[in-house]
Amino acid sequence: MAVEQTDVVVVGAGIIGSSCAFHLVSRGLRVTVVEAFGGPAEGSSGKSFGSIRGQWADPLNIELSWQSICAYRDFESRYGFDVGYRPSGYLFLVHESDWPAHLETVELQRRHGVPVEVLSTAAAQTITPFEPNGIGGATWGTADGAVDPHSVTVAYLSMARALGACVRFGRPVTAIESCGARWRLAAGADEIETTFVVNAAGGWSGEVAALAGLSVPVVHSRRSIYSSAAGAVAAALPMTLDTETRAYLRSEGSRVLFGMAKPVEVDGYDTNVDWDWMEFVVETMSQRFPWLASLPLDQKACWAGTYDLSPDHAAIIGADPAAPKWINACGFSGHGVMQAPEAGRLVAEEIVDGAAHSHDIATLRLERFANPNHMNTALVF
Repeated sequence: MAVEQTDVVVVGAGIIGSSCAFHLVSRGLRVTVVEAFGGPAEGSSGKSFGSIRGQWADPLNIELSWQSICAYRDFESRYGFDVGYRPSGYLFLVHESDWPAHLETVELQRRHGVPVEVLSTAAAQTITPFEPNGIGGATWGTADGAVDPHSVTVAYLSMARALGACVRFGRPVTAIESCGARWRLAAGADEIETTFVVNAAGGWSGEVAALAGLSVPVVHSRRSIYSSAAGAVAAALPMTLDTETRAYLRSEGSRVLFGMAKPVEVDGYDTNVDWDWMEFVVETMSQRFPWLASLPLDQKACWAGTYDLSPDHAAIIGADPAAPKWINACGFSGHGVMQAPEAGRLVAEEIVDGAAHSHDIATLRLERFANPNHMNTALVF
């Protein structure tokens, strides 16, 4: 069998890999995408909650998310694809002890162009009903909301194919070998030789890197999403986050979707819904949202997906210091959907221009973990 020759192999056809493929082929490179699943967005992307926000506490994550939101907002007019962008808003309910610091982040967000309103507790209650005890105030992102991750992925892959990219499903990568200045990959029955590899394999990125003798600290971490029965709500509820418990909810049609991160979750790919955890979630969230306890649950509408989790819960983007032609785009820790457009652009810059330059991504590069005092501000919100 002849060995296929290309410029870039993108491992993973989720939302990050598809964005990378489109941005790379748009810059004139030959691109091949290989995906272990039988279709696009069948891993973490397709099981994402789909919420997006520009409300962050550090400049880099604000820019990555806000520029990506703008890309989603303009996607249909620019590319002709409806990716389900809905500016339904994002409401933060902030505990009184955190309120002064949170107000400082609002000013930072506004300096970066993010439309954010500061609301009183009473005003916030008109958007999402909640028990106000302990809440110091709320912020409301008017351009925040949701997209359809599957539609985004399909759109990027369709556009990449139209520009000449090759996209292959059912091609798990089983071997990677360094061949001088090139890489050789076995993906299913295919043998591919390439100059660059983009590791966009989500929670499998650590395993993919290990095939090449590299270390990328990314693991799967399960997140369960619970759903009420249809007809539970008449008015739409935006994405609403209680910063004290990190519990969140939003409506989807006439259902209410809700969840809360489990403090300790066993690493590994697991898409079975955690029903035991649901009892604690409902009990905890009912203290802030008393009406939630009375909603009937629809078990068939619940699901579980995984985050591709990095040690500091921030993305890993850029060339591997041990192998400069190996480019990581993984570890987004639940933020991949909201940062995918900018992530693809940065990866294309890293390869075509020699380094990402639209944003300073020093704090997202893999080598940050070599610093024992490292602390990424993405965790501070």
